[in-house]
Amino acid sequence: MLMSLIRWLEILAFAVFTYDQTQSALWVASLMMLRLLPLSLFGLALGALASHMSRRWLLILTHAVLFATCFLLLIVSAWGAIEVWHLAAASFVNGIVWAGDMPLRRTLMGDLAGQGRMVQAMSLDAVASNACRLIGPMLGGLLLAQGGLQAVLLCATLLYLPVLMALIGLTNSPPGHAAAPKLTIRQLLQRGLHAARESRPLQSILWITVLFNLFAWPVLSMIPVIGRDQLQLDAQGIGLLASLDGIGSLLGALALSSLARHLRHGPVYLGAVLLFLLLQVAFASSHHVLLTSVILFVIGVVQAGFTVMQPTLVYSSVQADQRVYAMGLMTMCIGVAPLGFLAIGWLAVHLGAPTAALACAVSGLVAMALTWPLCRACFKQSGADQS
Repeated sequence: MLMSLIRWLEILAFAVFTYDQTQSALWVASLMMLRLLPLSLFGLALGALASHMSRRWLLILTHAVLFATCFLLLIVSAWGAIEVWHLAAASFVNGIVWAGDMPLRRTLMGDLAGQGRMVQAMSLDAVASNACRLIGPMLGGLLLAQGGLQAVLLCATLLYLPVLMALIGLTNSPPGHAAAPKLTIRQLLQRGLHAARESRPLQSILWITVLFNLFAWPVLSMIPVIGRDQLQLDAQGIGLLASLDGIGSLLGALALSSLARHLRHGPVYLGAVLLFLLLQVAFASSHHVLLTSVILFVIGVVQAGFTVMQPTLVYSSVQADQRVYAMGLMTMCIGVAPLGFLAIGWLAVHLGAPTAALACAVSGLVAMALTWPLCRACFKQSGADQS
């Protein structure tokens, strides 16, 4: 929860500060791209590293680096010397830690919860993170409006202290969890690809993830740009606007936590991405604050379906001994997101942010239509669900 709060607080504040300094939508998108680039570069590496050393110490080490990075930014900001490239470098460092989410933190959650409670565990995780995703942009906008970037960095630095205390309290492995074999990055990739070849549902899940991260998720990076230019909002107003999809995601995750046993996971997953792209068309066309707010709220609701079902389906689509490899492969698929953020930023510079969002939505819908048989394969129930 605390890491999610810090992440979304920084994303909003960094984006608004960068746009005010550069007036460039491409720079705004690039900051998010730098947070996501490590997913493709280091996702498998962190998974391989986790097979050689304690997960607990790996998490402590990476988050201690984040604390040091944020503290250095605070010092530079206090001197009045903060620049956009400092935020870009910090975003990349944050992304390295984010890359460990699938192969480290979420796999550990699945091991602790067990197969039968996986959806409930992922829903609880989504509720926790989305509650902070709701608070983060609002708090970031408020702090930025009242105290500037220095206030944002001070708040983030203080929040890292209880994060480190919580990580120190972790045990090295969940009860009854066998030690994972020590693997190289190449072996981890090979085993992940082998798991995908054996599971048609996993192929579908990975492909839908690629489409979502190329054509859907990047549109959220345009909220500060559209909020400034098209809706004429200030920093605090943009923070409130950016928090609305977080509200929707929170409520959606709460609903899923109670309805999970009565829903088919595959249709919820695919339907969430399809509806997100359709709502993206409406978001790109809206010129009214109230209508845009409603659209972003509903986008958040449907995004919860994607966020909860993605790790759940990956975890259940392969055998138990293949899950860490499949999660590593999933991280690589999420790692295509920088291409999506770069593309929407480039289009926004040349065509405007609304047209860029519309172009990405249409491209995503066309890609889904052309690969519909593969997309539908996620509806199939894997035999691993019974393991």
